[in-house]
Amino acid sequence: MKIEIWSDYVCPFCYIGKRRLEEALASTNLTDKAEVAFKAFQLDPNTPVDTEALMLDGLAQKYNVSLGEAEKMMANVSEQAKTVGLTYNVDEMKAANTFNAHRLAKLAEKEGKGAAVSERLLQGSFINGEALGKEETLLTIAEEAGMSKDRVKNMFSSDEFADEVRSDIAEAGQIGVQGVPFFVINRKYAISGAQPAEAFAEALLKVATEEGIQP
Repeated sequence: MKIEIWSDYVCPFCYIGKRRLEEALASTNLTDKAEVAFKAFQLDPNTPVDTEALMLDGLAQKYNVSLGEAEKMMANVSEQAKTVGLTYNVDEMKAANTFNAHRLAKLAEKEGKGAAVSERLLQGSFINGEALGKEETLLTIAEEAGMSKDRVKNMFSSDEFADEVRSDIAEAGQIGVQGVPFFVINRKYAISGAQPAEAFAEALLKVATEEGIQP
């Protein structure tokens, strides 16, 4: 069973949705039957690469609300995160242009480290307060995952994996993705947003039954 997830590393609901999918896979005993592939998406491709801005400031600006109102919005998201065991560090979350983070994830996937690097990028964004737009941050994350720092540096100095990232984003537009996270199971069923784990479980079991996949 192939599960494709369009997501962005500065999307707080993407981390929550990932956890809920993992819960559903575990509860249905389908974890070992699923191949999970992360697909690139950018919520704001115009974010400067070298920005030091906080995510809260960007949220207030995007929705034309006060900082206090933005904090309330994120407080609600943080409460949802707690339901899946995540403690968001709202005050430290950084805005980021995630294009290079997606490129790093593509290289990691090629090296068999895709799942670990995607998890670490999300952790860096929402728990550690790291700036994912900065190369030095991404190099540190890559090293932690056992990747070659020189190999990643060479990638950043080239256009490697840029076309793959753009292709994911273009495909999202073609299939009508309006926001992330967006999950596609076996190219048959789509789930939009960080739905409850029960909704994921229902879809997983339906696909498993149709495809003759035994938990």
